[in-house]
Amino acid sequence: MSERELSLKGEEIDLLKYVENAGGIHGLRGIDKVRGWNNIEYGAGLSGKNTPSTKLSMNKAFIPPGGVAAAHIHVDFDVMVCLLKGSVRHEFGPGCRKSVIHSAGDMFYIEPGLPHEVFNCSETDWVEAIVARSDASEWQNIVPYDRDSE
Repeated sequence: MSERELSLKGEEIDLLKYVENAGGIHGLRGIDKVRGWNNIEYGAGLSGKNTPSTKLSMNKAFIPPGGVAAAHIHVDFDVMVCLLKGSVRHEFGPGCRKSVIHSAGDMFYIEPGLPHEVFNCSETDWVEAIVARSDASEWQNIVPYDRDSE
C-alpha cells in the first residue's frame, strides 16, 4: 500500500491531516477509528506516514466484539501493547497451539517472528489498546501465517 491508507469505508485517506506539527512536536488529538487492517480498526496513529519517524509507530487499535485478528507474523520488529479496555486471547507459537489471556491494564511484548492470532474475549464489548512498533511503516512488514502449516 502507498503512503495513503484505506478508511473504514474503503476510500483513501491522508494520515497527514490528523497530525499537528508544532515545529518538531507532532501531535494527534481525538483518536478515533478511521481505518482498518486484518479485522482490527485503528485511529490515524503516528508513524512514518504522517511524521518524520523512521523507526517507530504507535496506534490506538480497536477489536470489535467477537473479533479476530487473523494469524500473522511481525517481520523483524518489536511490538508492545497496553490494553486499555477488554480482554484478548493470543493463540501463538508453531501452529498457534499455545494460549495466553490479557485484560485491561495489562501490557505485553510480542517477539519478532512469533506466529500469533488475537481474539477479543467478549461477544459484546470492544477491545481498545495502544500498540507501539519498532517499525515506522506500521503493518507493511506483517505477513499472514497459516495455522495449519505446522
